Amino acid sequence: MEEVKKTSGIIDYFILPFYTILNIIVFALKGFKSCFYDLWVIVFNALSFRLDRIYQSAKEFSDDGSSDDIYERTKKAKKVKQYKYSDKKLAKLEEEKALLIKDLQEAGATRSKTPHIYLFTVKEPNTNRIFTSTMPGFSKLDVNSFLLNEGYEVYSIKTNSWLDMLNQKTSLFGNKKMSTKDLIFWLTQLSTYIKAGLTLNESIKILTNQIKGNGARERAFQSISYELTLGEPFSVALEKQGDMFPALLINMIKAAEASGTLTETLDDMADYYTEVNSTKKEMISAMTYPAIITVFAFAVIVFILIYVVPQFTEIYEDYGAEIGGFTLFIIGASDFLKSNIFYIFLFIAVIVIGLIVLYKSLKLFRTYFQILLMHIPVVKNVIIYKELTIFAKTFSSLLKNNVYITESMGILSKITNNEIYKAILYRTIKNIVKGEKISEAFKDHWAVPDVAYYMIVTGESTGRLADMMQKVSEYYQELHRNIVSNLKAFIEPIMISFLAVVVGSIIIAVIIPMFGIYNTIQ
Repeated sequence: MEEVKKTSGIIDYFILPFYTILNIIVFALKGFKSCFYDLWVIVFNALSFRLDRIYQSAKEFSDDGSSDDIYERTKKAKKVKQYKYSDKKLAKLEEEKALLIKDLQEAGATRSKTPHIYLFTVKEPNTNRIFTSTMPGFSKLDVNSFLLNEGYEVYSIKTNSWLDMLNQKTSLFGNKKMSTKDLIFWLTQLSTYIKAGLTLNESIKILTNQIKGNGARERAFQSISYELTLGEPFSVALEKQGDMFPALLINMIKAAEASGTLTETLDDMADYYTEVNSTKKEMISAMTYPAIITVFAFAVIVFILIYVVPQFTEIYEDYGAEIGGFTLFIIGASDFLKSNIFYIFLFIAVIVIGLIVLYKSLKLFRTYFQILLMHIPVVKNVIIYKELTIFAKTFSSLLKNNVYITESMGILSKITNNEIYKAILYRTIKNIVKGEKISEAFKDHWAVPDVAYYMIVTGESTGRLADMMQKVSEYYQELHRNIVSNLKAFIEPIMISFLAVVVGSIIIAVIIPMFGIYNTIQ
C-alpha cells in the first residue's frame, strides 16, 4: 500500500506536470500553425482565385477588342497647328525664292574662308509655319543644301557684317561652355543612339530636337550637323564651336576617329566626367558646410552685439552700475559695430571683390595665394588629393586613347587652375622634349606625395603608365572622399564650440554688472 502511494506521489509531482506542459506546448504549436500557416494559406488561395478571375476577365476584355477601343479614346491627341498666310505674302516669298535660286547659281555658291552668320526664311513641311532664324555657314549654297536636307522649303538666305557682329558668340564663333552635367547627358545619349544603329548626324539631330528652347545650344548642335553634312570630321565640328566643348573631349574624339572606337570613347568620357563631377561636388560640399556654419556664427554674434548688448547698457546707465574692463570692451565693440555696420560690410565687400579680381587676373597673386592655401594643414590635403585625382584620371584617359604625350600635357594644363600643377606639367613637357622621363618633373616636389611619384616611376618602368595613372586617380579619389567626410565631421564641433565660447563670453560680460546692481538694490 505504501508503494502504491509512493508511485502515486511520483506521478502527481513529476509525471503529471511534465504531461501538462507537453500538452500546452502541443496546443500552442497547433494554435501557432492555425494562425500563421493555415490562415495565410486560406488568404493566399482566396487571393489567387481572385487574381485568376481578374486575369480571365482582362483576357476576355482584350480578346473582344474593347481594350484597343479604350486605348484610342484615352490616348492624348496630338494637335498640329496649321498656319495660313495671305496670298500677297506667299507671292512675295515666291519672289524672294526666285531671287535666291538665281543668287545660288552665281555669287551665292562662293565659299568664304571664315564662317558668317546667315539669316534665312523657311517653311516647315508639316505645319506650313514660316519663320526666320540664323545659322553659321561658309556660303549660301551650303546653308541652302543643309536646310533642304532638313525638309524645309527655303525662301531667302542673307548675310551681312551686322549679322556677324550681333552673333559673334553663337555656333562657329564660340558658345558658352557646356556644363559638366549637360555634357554627361549629351555623351550618354549620343552613345546610346549610335549603338542603336543611328548615324552620327541623325543622333545629333535628335539631340537638337530634345533641347528646343535653348537658343545658343540649339544653334550649336545645328552647326555640328551642318559641318557633318559638309563631310567634316566630328572632332572638327566640335572644335568649331569655340569653348562649348572641352579640349580633352575633342582630342579624345579625334583619336577615336583614327582608331574607329567612337562609341567606346563616348562611354569612357561620360564615365570620366561623371567621376570628375562627383569629385567637384565633394569639394563644394566640403567648403559649403563650413561656410554656412561660419556665416551663421558671425550673424549670431553680430545680432547679440547690435540688439542685445545695448539693452543691457541702458540698464547699467539707469542704475549706475560699476562696469569692468571686459564688459567695457564688449560695450565698446557693440557701439562701434552699431555705428559703423554699413561701412564695415562695405569694407568687407570691397576686400572680397578685390581678392577675387586679383585672383582671376594676376597670375603672381593667384600663385602665392594657392601656395598659402596648400600649406595650411588639412586644407592642403584636400587640394592636393583633388588635383592629383583629376590629373591622373585625365592623363590615364589620354594615354589609353593614344593621344600624343605633348598634346596630353597641353590638355592637362588647361583642366586645372592651379598654377603649381601647371608649372609641373610645363616642366614635364620640357623634359619630354629633352628626352627625359616624365617622372623627373614630379621628383622631390612638395605638391606631389611620394606615393604618387613612385607609382608614376613604376608605371614608366613597366610600360603600363596608363594603368598606373588610373590606380593613382582611384587611390587619391578615395583619400579625397575620406578627408572631405572627416572634415565635415570635424568642423561641426569646432564651430559649435567657437560659437558657444564667444556667445558665452559676451553673455557673461553683460551679466556680471547685473550682480552689482542686485547687491545695490538689496
